[in-house]
Amino acid sequence: MTEPIPSLYAPRPTAPGPAAPQGMSITALVLGILGIVVGWSMLGAPSIAAIVLGHLALRREPAGRTLARTGLVLGYVGVAVGLIVAMVLLAAVVLPFLWLAVSGPSYV
Repeated sequence: MTEPIPSLYAPRPTAPGPAAPQGMSITALVLGILGIVVGWSMLGAPSIAAIVLGHLALRREPAGRTLARTGLVLGYVGVAVGLIVAMVLLAAVVLPFLWLAVSGPSYV
């Protein structure tokens, strides 16, 4: 019988669209790393910012979920490390004075 004639107007393959924005996810990851490395000296600000941006990125940037989750985990770890360091430093300052208060002065 007859063969179909190829169409001149066949759809052309298109290039993929622009990449989805991942700015907040990347920022959360970078701040989480910064919070682990130097966050204890900056009062935990990078870790707290990583937690906030990580939660925002999970809602607004579905393409950056992995980066946002990693930033969240690092942010929470940075806060935990900061709290442990703060408790150790507080104990190092307070315990000697408590020891003196309990044992009394020694005039030997």
